[in-house]
Amino acid sequence: MLALVTQPGHAHTTRIEDVPAVEAREGEVLVRTLEVGVCGTDREISEGLFGAPPQDESLAVVERDGYGFTRGQLVTAIVRRSCGHCLACAEESPDSCLTGDYSERGITRLDGYARELVAEDPAQLVAIPKSLGRLGVLAEPTSICERALRHSRTIGGRQPWQLERALVLGAGAIGLLTTYLLRLADVEVTTASLEPENELVEQSGAHYVSTHDDDLSTLGTFDLVIEAAGDAQLMAQTLGLLRRSGVACLLGIDPRKQTVDLDGRVLGVDTILENRVLFGSVNARREDWLAAVDDLDRAQERWPDALEQFVTLRVPLDRFSEAFEHRGGKATLVLSD
Repeated sequence: MLALVTQPGHAHTTRIEDVPAVEAREGEVLVRTLEVGVCGTDREISEGLFGAPPQDESLAVVERDGYGFTRGQLVTAIVRRSCGHCLACAEESPDSCLTGDYSERGITRLDGYARELVAEDPAQLVAIPKSLGRLGVLAEPTSICERALRHSRTIGGRQPWQLERALVLGAGAIGLLTTYLLRLADVEVTTASLEPENELVEQSGAHYVSTHDDDLSTLGTFDLVIEAAGDAQLMAQTLGLLRRSGVACLLGIDPRKQTVDLDGRVLGVDTILENRVLFGSVNARREDWLAAVDDLDRAQERWPDALEQFVTLRVPLDRFSEAFEHRGGKATLVLSD
């Protein structure tokens, strides 16, 4: 059985190997991987910077009937798993694990999905409707966006608050998916990124702004700002882009050693007097995955041609280096037709 493997903590060790075949044990469902998405975390793992084996975004098909699933059914699988000994995990919220002892498929302590067959806990599987088909590979990144928006609404809703105007910083997969989820809720959205134009943003009914041409301070203020570009300076700036009671959510990661600038009044006066909030969000729990699948289906119905354009590169497993180097859209590795 072919698999993409790597040696954690060691750069340039990612390779294809023939590994022992997988058999489902009692209590497991055997699934055949169709496609896996490549994300920034996978690239960091491959470069020896983070985590354990790569590929946490998956689309698979059930190999044989069992545990409520039927042969041929499309499925994806939840990435983060409970630590087993904290309040958050006991309440089925491993996305908020209090110990950090959680495990994650393809990232931390558990193997990923870049192999032909996977034996999976049926409680971690999420059914993908036939109407979504191969676009089910977007369920994992969409679940990240769903979680961020769920928490944003919870935080904003701690007091009277209305989400009318949002700013999304970054137009990669996470930024685009967040833009589409907000447009599904009929929120007025501005999406900003480095590129001179972005047709996918415009197709959703959002307004696109190139940060080469426009300073963010000219855009006004927003009820919600989502930072999905992975730039620490932008993260700091989000506080100054909020309306009263506004919420800023950080989804990007920027590990560079640096000092960021923020006007003292924004932090020391405006954030306090205007009840602004800045928080970070990562991963997702089951309800976010279910919402992701449902909203992807709704988005495909509302914008039938747009979602197909999210995946800009599909290559077989042995061309993984192309997928890891690809920028300008989602890349996936195809393991099976």
